[in-house]
Amino acid sequence: MFAAPIITQAAEKATKEKPNIILMFTDDQGYNDLGCFGSKLIKTPNIDKLASEGLRLTNFYAQAVSGVSRSALMTGCYPIRVGEKGNIKNLHTEPAPQEVFISQVLKSAGYATAIIGKWHQGTRGKGPAGFDPATMPNAKGFDYFYGTPMFNGFTVNVTDTKLRSPILRNQEIVVPAVQDWDHITQDYTREALGWIEKNNKQPFFLYLAHNMPHIPLGASENFKGKSAYGTYGDAVEEIDWSTGKIMAKLKELGLDKNTLVIFTSDNGPWIETTDSMRVGGRPFIPRNNSGTADPLRGAKMTTWDGGCRVPFIAWWPGKIAAGRTSDQILSTMDLLPTFAALGSGTLPNCTLDGRNAADFLLGKTKTSPRDEYIYYAGTRLTGVRSGRWKIELPRPANPSEAGWWGRLLEEIPAIQLYDLYTDIGETTDVAAQNPKIVAKLMKRVESIRAELGDWNCIGSGARFFYDGTKRPDMNKTDNNMKKNASSNEKAVNEIMK
Repeated sequence: MFAAPIITQAAEKATKEKPNIILMFTDDQGYNDLGCFGSKLIKTPNIDKLASEGLRLTNFYAQAVSGVSRSALMTGCYPIRVGEKGNIKNLHTEPAPQEVFISQVLKSAGYATAIIGKWHQGTRGKGPAGFDPATMPNAKGFDYFYGTPMFNGFTVNVTDTKLRSPILRNQEIVVPAVQDWDHITQDYTREALGWIEKNNKQPFFLYLAHNMPHIPLGASENFKGKSAYGTYGDAVEEIDWSTGKIMAKLKELGLDKNTLVIFTSDNGPWIETTDSMRVGGRPFIPRNNSGTADPLRGAKMTTWDGGCRVPFIAWWPGKIAAGRTSDQILSTMDLLPTFAALGSGTLPNCTLDGRNAADFLLGKTKTSPRDEYIYYAGTRLTGVRSGRWKIELPRPANPSEAGWWGRLLEEIPAIQLYDLYTDIGETTDVAAQNPKIVAKLMKRVESIRAELGDWNCIGSGARFFYDGTKRPDMNKTDNNMKKNASSNEKAVNEIMK
């Protein structure tokens, strides 16, 4: 038998002082889809209470599509930097096993770790549900996994396609094929409450990655048909209920004073009322089945801010001042180094794009460590935000390197510049009036291309873990991109034809 480790009083005190961390991550929830971010139709009293008792950020960025967004969150890097199996670049990033995740950092720091919800970071292979176990949660620092290996679907109704998602508990398939999503939020909430109850004697990290409100939508009997926003509002209001239940559990267990709770979304709302938004195109997503990004321009898959600027709330009583709102820039990439700092974790031995924002969140400084955000569509560099200014780069309509989400990218014939402080909706191009700003940002664009890469060049800072050709599909045709795409992306390509 192994002897029990000797825990000194100092070590025990240090462990207790580490905050619990709960990250609530919704799917396709728009910037405007909470009461505290302006919604007049969707009622979110529990989440609004979090905002009134904590910090609300109005310039928080994810990525414009789910898989790349989760990669940025997990690795603390722009997805184009992240290494993938075979040195290719999937549209939904599939990080190689060598990449270090936020969960691994916290687990190594003594945290109990769990993901309950959507994963969408696995690579197809031999394993449960057809995914390589080396790329699934239990191999990436999560003690416990309950949820779906990828998204729940890409149609309004489950019956519109043959695709059915399984639900796994660790490496076991517990639901072979989900037939409706009405009880998924209830299911996840039950799992989350039980896991918190079992793990409240040590620091814990709970990543609650809701499948909602991504289509196909679902809401249980107590919420279905109740929201003034319709089906989408029902799903969001049930997430709000879930948030309230988890906050009540923290208070019941006496954990509320030592728990950091983050609420945010993976990308903007999927607004595509007709196929590719073509006039006269076939009906696709009814408007009450997707969210709202107002007052931002664009939505999921676009490079306008409506695609990647999302709601963000941070709550930690006694540590984060109540009722604070900031327009400073921050991103999902910054959560890995921030959580590592708060939890005494060791950062990965590689280049990160994330910044440690602990002092900013705690109010020790009013200035965020981030003043820039870089926009990519697939492997195409589309723009940069620096402070108040955002430059949008020329591109063709539906560029092939953006794959299936390129269908929502219109042509940009010339460089455009927007002042996001005075023009949050990106309505007025001011490039002609600000040539010096354009020139300065274009120098930054060139340095980004050199380090991270672009659709037609590989960046010096991009990571590759395998011998052979690097990203062979980077500047090839759309057909080659489809050949290298994962099977779920092939399915989307088929249904979008």
